[in-house]
Amino acid sequence: MKKFAERLKDLREEKKLSQYELSKQTGISTACINRWEKNLRIPSIDSIVILCKFFSCSADYLIGLED
Repeated sequence: MKKFAERLKDLREEKKLSQYELSKQTGISTACINRWEKNLRIPSIDSIVILCKFFSCSADYLIGLED
């Protein structure tokens, strides 16, 4: 899931959001976002759906199955 970690961080930085700001806007804890970006944890399907809706991208893109 290294691709997910990279894509999440890239998408967040494109919107000029801190992990804390993304947390506030999605309802996902800052700790989870931090662990995902460091590739220490894998997100649940529910979390992937929330992130895809927030960033207006597909799950396939977010997890690295497509460019």
